[in-house]
Amino acid sequence: MKLLLADKSLLLFPLMSGVSMVLIVASFAVPLLAVGSILRGTGVPHSLDVLSYLALFVFYWIQFAIVIYFNVALVEVALRRMAGKEAGIADGLRRATSKLPTILAYALIAATVGIVLRFIAERIGFLGRIVVALVGLAWAIATALVVPVLVAEEVGPLDVISRSTQLIKKAWGETLIGNAGIGLVFGLLTVLLIAVALGAEAIAGVIGSPTLALLIVAAAVMMFVVLVLTQSALQGIYTAALYRYANGDGATPGVDKGLLESAFRPKT
Repeated sequence: MKLLLADKSLLLFPLMSGVSMVLIVASFAVPLLAVGSILRGTGVPHSLDVLSYLALFVFYWIQFAIVIYFNVALVEVALRRMAGKEAGIADGLRRATSKLPTILAYALIAATVGIVLRFIAERIGFLGRIVVALVGLAWAIATALVVPVLVAEEVGPLDVISRSTQLIKKAWGETLIGNAGIGLVFGLLTVLLIAVALGAEAIAGVIGSPTLALLIVAAAVMMFVVLVLTQSALQGIYTAALYRYANGDGATPGVDKGLLESAFRPKT
């Protein structure tokens, strides 16, 4: 948190990632809806199903690549700052760009896992979906340190997964709870923000002021965006600190060592 407070420009990484994702969603949604409408008119539902999965796979690939690219840039800056070095936005983007081939290859693997799990989940019963969810959770845990490994080590797209898994097993075991804590805190803040906004909207309705109601909505949306960006940046910084701890780098400036030690429940 201290690192983010000291340099709020780190919020630019999740902001750039978010803007890129909005553009990608728009570029996929419009043509896919148009083609889907045409195929429905021809009465070829099977073709539509195949097209949907193909488009979803490509979307997953691009989505993962974008998110990982900007996370790599963020973690690069965070790791360098934690090591007492100077680093800025340009340094992070430069490192992410140098890792682009590996990022694209790993994103392809992640997209394949994602589309396979989704395909299975849509075709099996309730118990099967639970199994798929557990497999997805195991994948998320195994790849929890992929981004900092990508940043700090010269490894390929497959080795980055095994290296991430190795670090997690070496330091903590198998049950990840660290980032979930950040998500919980920001989830509660989001609920509080919605409650306050709804209350303010009700007051504005009683007063009969459309302008005030509009301002409240605008302020709530801005606050929500700030919360999302802050959460994303903190998770990247926290992941960088976890990597340093798992890699035996000892104390990380601005991060409580006890927090890192409790980030994962040990094996029993």
